[in-house]
Amino acid sequence: MQLDRRSAEGRPDGVIPGVRRIRSMGVEEELLLVDPDSLHPVPVASELLDEASAVMRNSRAVLEFEVKREQIEVVSSPQFTLDELAATIIEGRRSADRAARRVGARAVALATATVRCEPHAVPAARYDRMRERFGLTLDEQLTCGFHIHVGIESVDEGVAVLDRIRPWLPVLLAMSANSPFWQGEDTHFASYRYQAWGRWPTAGPYDRFGSADGYAAAVQAILDTEVSLDAGMIYFDARLSAHAPTVEIRIADVCLRAEDAAAIAVLVRALVETAAVQWRAASEVDDIPTSILRLASWRASRFGLSENLMHPITRQQCPAGVAVTALLEFVDAAFASPMERAQIRSGVARMLKRGTGASEQRAAVSASGDSRDVVAAAVAITVADPATDAPPTHDAVSAGQPAGAIVLRVAGPPGEDQ
Repeated sequence: MQLDRRSAEGRPDGVIPGVRRIRSMGVEEELLLVDPDSLHPVPVASELLDEASAVMRNSRAVLEFEVKREQIEVVSSPQFTLDELAATIIEGRRSADRAARRVGARAVALATATVRCEPHAVPAARYDRMRERFGLTLDEQLTCGFHIHVGIESVDEGVAVLDRIRPWLPVLLAMSANSPFWQGEDTHFASYRYQAWGRWPTAGPYDRFGSADGYAAAVQAILDTEVSLDAGMIYFDARLSAHAPTVEIRIADVCLRAEDAAAIAVLVRALVETAAVQWRAASEVDDIPTSILRLASWRASRFGLSENLMHPITRQQCPAGVAVTALLEFVDAAFASPMERAQIRSGVARMLKRGTGASEQRAAVSASGDSRDVVAAAVAITVADPATDAPPTHDAVSAGQPAGAIVLRVAGPPGEDQ
């Protein structure tokens, strides 16, 4: 993802009239593929991708394989504004769902399955090697994350950003939490995806790197152990992208609601900009121990926004709303415009009032006692506009009923791929 790409309205270099130059941002969303009747995960990713060209013409997103045939990844092109990114996320989700319908399935933004299932790996030599090395960890790995790419000007800047955003990443996990169920059981976690993902040997919080050379040395030291197969298995909560000049923040669950995903991505961009400004000013880095970060992430994974989190600055327990407000205050000067700042603050306030995707999933089960209703509601919400009415019932979803009349704000030709 380049800094000097054009936005969906053709503006070069992220320059928007009336505001300062801003960084590009793009997202990768992993979606579950489910049967529209039983609402169980179904292994149709290969068939779906065969149909993708028919539904992705002029799209600002592309569909790609993930590790399991019961999921698909939607990769957005770089964008510069909240409205553009929100429209691109909705467009990508709707395209994935249209392709899924062509093969008798639906695409849904749940970070784990709500029912028991046996996922199937995509046939590939690399995944065969991963299965041989990691066994049940690979076999059971059916989780859907949300990866946010933000443009950087150099590797030095990128590593400086990674060092400075570490204390704030657990707050992003708490905000995105959308995986309370695992193999048909309520795990009592808000993000059990983070716990399942944490079984990979390099997953989770990372140590401070100090410099670009320090980052390269840390990666090489990991590879020298011959545990991870390659650099693609460096699964830090945030890392340098291997294929684009970006930092990639990987800690979040895929969000149930597209508007929450867009808001979190813009918040991440402001966090990256804040960290870069601190680096240029030679500000001191908070060298919080990785062991403490791991505990902060555990608490975020366990409770989401429903109970106390660890305050990113004081490291003391505090109400989740206090931790989220601290993040907003920390990045306050880094939004692209006063309007963007107001939009994000409003969006975050709605998240705090409504609760996480995990809370919504549990509420759906509590209301009916049927875990299928979680998936039925999520199928509709996945592609919904914020103004969409209540989601349809399971019967409506199994009949292929759309989630309402959603008008996409398509603002010009698609951008380049990430």
